[in-house]
Amino acid sequence: MGRVVPGRLIGELTFPEISQLLRATSILCMPIGSIEQHGPHLPLSTDVVLAEEIAKLIVARWGESRDLWQLPTQSISLAREHDWAPGTMSLSIQAMTAVMRDLGREIARALPARNLLIVNGHGGNRGILEALAHELRADFGLNICILHPAEFVEPDAKAAIPEIHGGKNETSMMLALAPHLVRRDAIAKLQKSVDGGAIRKTILDPAVTWPWTTDDERIADMGVIGDAHAASAEFGKIIVDRVVDAAGAVLQRLAENQRTARA
Repeated sequence: MGRVVPGRLIGELTFPEISQLLRATSILCMPIGSIEQHGPHLPLSTDVVLAEEIAKLIVARWGESRDLWQLPTQSISLAREHDWAPGTMSLSIQAMTAVMRDLGREIARALPARNLLIVNGHGGNRGILEALAHELRADFGLNICILHPAEFVEPDAKAAIPEIHGGKNETSMMLALAPHLVRRDAIAKLQKSVDGGAIRKTILDPAVTWPWTTDDERIADMGVIGDAHAASAEFGKIIVDRVVDAAGAVLQRLAENQRTARA
């Protein structure tokens, strides 16, 4: 048998291939998701599936031109806003910090690549990842940026219920990427009217931070904040395509940041 041609998954390479195929200018793509409730119609692994599948598409699209390689997925992260629901699993802030710092240290030790693109599938991770990005760069020499796919959807200011969790956007992306995991019949169970004003005051007010949870009946219906009834695979594909297209410019800037730092 001839030599197996590896894909662009780090875990599928042999240890000699790491030194042969990767260099300091290679870019690593790490999906980060969460195991948490997403209403009665989406699986606990929704954020994992979305982060991983979008990362795969980004690597498939830009892998050759940007020398991009996919790392294993970090599946459990921060999800305390959903821990009322069976199945939700969350790290503490201390554990999340320790895990990400250990991963940063191991990436810098084990791999020649010094560029890292994190694909963040869970909005609740945003704050801690933004803070940790500074430490991963300063302490381990990683040239890093974080992509938040959910933010590529323009907010609908006229929507009665803002899209926050498990609604139109996430359900649409799941219909586009993993339709077999969507319990379409369970969407009909989402019937309770929630207060859009309360959602905007509790979650979206940039001037005040509240420790909200998705079992608060003022803002969520069965753990969902958004309109899953409006979801479609077509809309999900539009979102996913937008993220994958935009990733090209993000990767280019990441590479330019490394060249600038080395100059």
